[in-house]
Amino acid sequence: MTPEDFDKLQGLLATRAGYRLARDRIHLAEHRLGPIARREGYANVEALLTNLWANPVASLGWAVIEALLNAETWFRRDRTPFTVLEKELLPALSRARPNGRVKVWSAGCSTGQEAWSIAMAGLDIGVPLDLTATDLSQRAIEKARSGLYTGFEIQRGLTAKTMLRWFEPAEDNWRVRAELADTVRFGRANLLDEPTDEARFDVIFCRYVLGDMEPSRRARVLDGLERRLVDDGCLFLGMDERLEGETVAFRPVTGRKGLYVKSPSAARRAA
Repeated sequence: MTPEDFDKLQGLLATRAGYRLARDRIHLAEHRLGPIARREGYANVEALLTNLWANPVASLGWAVIEALLNAETWFRRDRTPFTVLEKELLPALSRARPNGRVKVWSAGCSTGQEAWSIAMAGLDIGVPLDLTATDLSQRAIEKARSGLYTGFEIQRGLTAKTMLRWFEPAEDNWRVRAELADTVRFGRANLLDEPTDEARFDVIFCRYVLGDMEPSRRARVLDGLERRLVDDGCLFLGMDERLEGETVAFRPVTGRKGLYVKSPSAARRAA
């Protein structure tokens, strides 16, 4: 891949998804685009990109973008947020809601492990959830919807006991049981887009999504999250993600790494 091609990729990724790759990732980008080139019938990555620049077909452009996104995830990643959710937030929010239902959004759910982990937490303690999970990658959403994972993927975060509780064998893989599958609605969504509905959520998970975004795009996403979160709701970011000096919409919760609530000024604007 030439530096010129990499620069054009940067522009494509930033414009459509808000992300920008560091210059030292040029070889990683080429490695990830290799399977796309072969699948689409091109001799190599250079031929793929030459055609893309000459004929910017939307489907091919999104396939390239999806290949470059960081889709790494696993069940109950970091554990602490899910413990806080299960032991503290869901019981408190459920008591405060007239029907006891808690609305949760997994924004940037990748291949679904985060959403299923949230669903398990609600079912384990008997709190009914309206759980929506979205991601920019259509391929990731298709895998999430299938609920199909290898034993390695499941045991990366879950105990054998939990695996047997929530999954059933499916040939050489494991599939989420119907009770769990019925709790999550998956869909493709770009966090840079304006919402297509007026849904608001009690809890939003947007973990490890903002780190590689350009500052202006990150601010846009945070503004959208603030508008979709109820005033007494909670936002989970990655354990080491920080918002200092970047936004006044959220403030961190003391002693809870990665957990944020709306700042008083944001709540007043909403009112």
